[in-house]
Amino acid sequence: MIRIHREGRLIVAGIMVILLALLVLSAIYLPGWVHWLDAPFALTIMVLVLRFFRVPRRRPYLDDATITAPCDGKVVAVEKVHQDEFMDQDTVQVSVFMSIHDVHVNYYPTGGTVEYLMYHPGKYLVARHPKSSELNERQSIGIVTPRGPVLVRQIAGYVARRVRCYARLNGPARQGQEMGFIKFGSRVDLFLPTATRILVEPGQRVTGGITPMARFS
Repeated sequence: MIRIHREGRLIVAGIMVILLALLVLSAIYLPGWVHWLDAPFALTIMVLVLRFFRVPRRRPYLDDATITAPCDGKVVAVEKVHQDEFMDQDTVQVSVFMSIHDVHVNYYPTGGTVEYLMYHPGKYLVARHPKSSELNERQSIGIVTPRGPVLVRQIAGYVARRVRCYARLNGPARQGQEMGFIKFGSRVDLFLPTATRILVEPGQRVTGGITPMARFS
């Protein structure tokens, strides 16, 4: 049975009520052959909404030396950048783009302690845009691990207008557990120490909590 994320339960219930009301009204006021066209439309909408808010059952990949994927999606960038928000050092940025068809749960990529949280209001550029990491609305989560600091950045996109972060300052980050949720497709960036060995490349699809993204040196 499909599991629905808590962020989507009210939305799913509301859409079900609206679609049922439309079907009833069309059955009353529209000719029979037109009414039967509404059913496939309502079913398609319902399936898309249920797919978007689905929560798969997964066994996370757990390894202290490995950074796992923070979300489902496609790797769109692997590049060296200077990260001065939390780490204040040169880093490797690995970015994963989530389409509307991907699971939208965000996972802790590594274990440690959450020592930095910062919400940044901003624009809503398309999440694939290179500047979206710096200009869009975003939530930054800084994790200190025994092997070095890691910054995770949840980024809102053109369609995704709401980022949910469940991390708590000075709280634990447990690899593979739920860190947050982004509604309607967007992007998650990882900023890693330059000595980290990257295991993915642009264009590769990854699975949140499971795919190894990099290894600490």
